[in-house]
Amino acid sequence: MKRALTRIVSWGHELISDIIGPGDLAIDLTAGNGYDTLFLARQVGETGQVVAFDVQSAALETSRSRLQEAGFFPRLHRCAEPPLPRQSGVDLIAAGHEHLEAYLSDSPRAIIANLGYLPGGDTRLITRTESTLLALEQASRLLAAGGRLVVVVYVGHPGGADEGDAVSGFFAGLDENRFQTLQMTVINLAQAPYLLVAEKKYSNI
Repeated sequence: MKRALTRIVSWGHELISDIIGPGDLAIDLTAGNGYDTLFLARQVGETGQVVAFDVQSAALETSRSRLQEAGFFPRLHRCAEPPLPRQSGVDLIAAGHEHLEAYLSDSPRAIIANLGYLPGGDTRLITRTESTLLALEQASRLLAAGGRLVVVVYVGHPGGADEGDAVSGFFAGLDENRFQTLQMTVINLAQAPYLLVAEKKYSNI
């Protein structure tokens, strides 16, 4: 089926599907309505692990229902003691993504985030620049060699443009000897979301 050229989220999925497969560890920094978490679960299969974070109970419940409808049976952790064990399946964590490092005991091959607010939820509850940058710093450090960090930035809500500028600056500041980076933008549509990608290089590159 033909892909809509400007569907930024689907481009992000394609760039992740290139580098992960069965048995891998993948992270969703913003579970939201569960679409990215489900995508990652399908990529890593029965032997892989997906860990998804969100501070909103509604997001975690929606994500759990979506996964269950697709044949996955996620573990929902409301008061999880970090770190999580490395095990197959999907773990939904009731915590902010700035706590990523505490919960991981292995290096993920893929990390994804959709910034902004929960679609259909309270638009006043948004990702915040400070916690987002903390999460991205940890993500870039923990990412496995050859792995990719993929972030979709939304700028059409209050605070979105400022967060986007900070996140773009973070990607631009990544060491060129350790990371390849990419920005994908819809250049003729005001306030369109855009995509930022970082791939960690192997040490011999």
